[in-house]
Amino acid sequence: MNVLNALCLSAVCLLAGCIGPPLPLTEQTRTQLSQQAPVRFVLTFDDGPSGSGWWNPTARILDDLADNPVMPGIKAVFFVQTGAIGGGGSDTGRELLRREGRDLHILGFHSATPRHTNHRSLSPEQLEQSLRDGLRIIAEQSGQQATLLRPPFWNYDHRTFAAYRAKGLRVLLTDLSANDGKIYGFNMSPRRRANLLLQVSQVRERIAKGELPTVDGAIPVVVTFHDVNRYTARHIHEYLQILIDSARADGLPLAAKPFYDDQAQLLRAATARTVPDDGRGVHLPGIWDWLWDHNGH
Repeated sequence: MNVLNALCLSAVCLLAGCIGPPLPLTEQTRTQLSQQAPVRFVLTFDDGPSGSGWWNPTARILDDLADNPVMPGIKAVFFVQTGAIGGGGSDTGRELLRREGRDLHILGFHSATPRHTNHRSLSPEQLEQSLRDGLRIIAEQSGQQATLLRPPFWNYDHRTFAAYRAKGLRVLLTDLSANDGKIYGFNMSPRRRANLLLQVSQVRERIAKGELPTVDGAIPVVVTFHDVNRYTARHIHEYLQILIDSARADGLPLAAKPFYDDQAQLLRAATARTVPDDGRGVHLPGIWDWLWDHNGH
């Protein structure tokens, strides 16, 4: 990551508490929403699995997706780091990859390097090897052939996008972010409700304009968390409820099942939300749109 990116990310940390009110719901938007399908949330988790032997957050999240008071049996997409030191490259991490497969979650590719490396910093040969290694490990551990990818830092360019597609991988970004990517230090989210309430209102406007596709009778809205964050793991029940509360408060109709509990339906929904080509404008929550617009894909 270059100096400008680092400065921008520092600014994000300083301004994290500055969350404005949700966009007002106008009668025009309300009318437009009545003509759209209801929403279902596609839950995604980045950077895992955790390799910790102490109160493993990935294991806790898997437990809570299976059994929670909001909607038991939720399936999610886990964008995994198969080579991460103390994570997906560890014995504990590999067992969690196997568990995610057994639990019928979807495993997507995030990285196969020891660190959370920006793919754009890898040479063509290094990226090719990384993709090959990661896909092999996902298949060996989970029995799945990964088709979804989320690049670290959401960042890609024409070269890396072409490399993804050559491996049959499609880029999935996000509509909503819990802003929980900070794992060490101050990793709490004291304004998590206000943050999601605002973001849901912004996505609502795009839905009202017909910008998001309908899949199996519902509009999939992608949400991003990090399963290596213990704060997220401790509050996953609350986050699920916040998403439902935010949709209702923002006037966004929800499907009878607000989350996905079927792997095949989840895969169809997530695939429909992938980036169709590397020249298409994309939307990311918060400052990420501004950041990558100024640094290029």
